[in-house]
Amino acid sequence: MARGLGAARKLSRDRQKYRWSSRYYKRRALHLKEKSDPLEGAAQAKGIVLEKVAIEAKQPNSALRKCVKLQLIKNGRQITAFAVGDGAINFIDEHDEVLVEGIGGRMGRSYGDIPGVRFKVIKVNDVSLDELVRGRKEKPVR
Repeated sequence: MARGLGAARKLSRDRQKYRWSSRYYKRRALHLKEKSDPLEGAAQAKGIVLEKVAIEAKQPNSALRKCVKLQLIKNGRQITAFAVGDGAINFIDEHDEVLVEGIGGRMGRSYGDIPGVRFKVIKVNDVSLDELVRGRKEKPVR
């Protein structure tokens, strides 16, 4: 491999060529996350609640995780988001506007024992869901 005084051009050209072997570089350069991700690379997105669903937890746990199906406003895609907190699902009604973000799993995939759910609800009608669950705020009547 050329490493001499006049080898700078070849070294930099090779570096550019072999960057494509890195899967992280390749995904970033080809904008694959933005293309496949329902939020289109954004950290958060708003959506309208279509229905409330209970999703069975994966083995060895046995529980019904309370989630909501929603339609994103920005692109019309439908996603499922987890309602975090004890009794949090009771503060969410159909046709509410909710703010969702990634759930924090591995590389944008699902988290913990909830199969296929990659997002969590953080706000309902512009009020923090956590504040509602803790009883610090009340849900506004729209």
